[in-house]
Amino acid sequence: MDIQKILEQYRRGEIDLTEAEESIRAMGFLSVSDVARVDTFRCKRTGVPEAVLAEGKTDEDLTAIVRAHVDAVGRVLVTRVSAPQMEKLEAVFPNHVQKSRAQTICVVHSDAYPEPPRTGGTVAIISAGTVDIKVAEEAKMTAEEMGCKTIEIYDVGVAGYHRLILEMEKLKEARPDAIVVAAGREGTLPTVVAGIIDAPVIGLPVSSGYGAGANGEAALLSMLQSCSVISVVNIDAGFVAGAYAARIANRMQAARAGKRGGEHQ
Repeated sequence: MDIQKILEQYRRGEIDLTEAEESIRAMGFLSVSDVARVDTFRCKRTGVPEAVLAEGKTDEDLTAIVRAHVDAVGRVLVTRVSAPQMEKLEAVFPNHVQKSRAQTICVVHSDAYPEPPRTGGTVAIISAGTVDIKVAEEAKMTAEEMGCKTIEIYDVGVAGYHRLILEMEKLKEARPDAIVVAAGREGTLPTVVAGIIDAPVIGLPVSSGYGAGANGEAALLSMLQSCSVISVVNIDAGFVAGAYAARIANRMQAARAGKRGGEHQ
């Protein structure tokens, strides 16, 4: 069904305005050559912006897809970016690439597109070790793209439990609506955090470690067996963890404000 048919149905009274809007949103995409279909309405439809996975794409396909996003909606998240790919993006979109500290995720934006409006939701991002920050930063940048304020607490793994205790006051004062905890090796930190604070905790297993802990499988299995109540995403799925946390935070803020819904628009 095309937009004209939807509008004709609305004109004839067969559907109301809300149904027409939902139908148009559901069909919105742009074709990029024969390699991709850009979902231009995803953020409005689901509250989660479409992200471009850089991993496995050629430079030509990646830049074409990113350009289509930027032209259509003004900005786009690009995840799992290699160093050569980041250099290419910065060359093609000079002064229009915002990188994470770990430089594995970025936002590419147009000249005029403003920062995403703040929703009032707050997401805490915690990492067990320094090596886990790379994946934690993907969650952080995603939550910020969805309008949330973030608070970061890094390198507080259970091998030095006192480090987490020293940060608890900061965490409680921030009153986060959701917490993402990134951990590799044995992956126990999310369970510990969930046992001492009342916010929803999302376990983010990281493929750090070696031996039996390599590839993040031990961390994933440990989190799935958590005694404390947590949710768990896939290994190294920083984007998913950040988006899930931001959805919770935005719904919480909407409830506090007495608004319907709560997704970032």
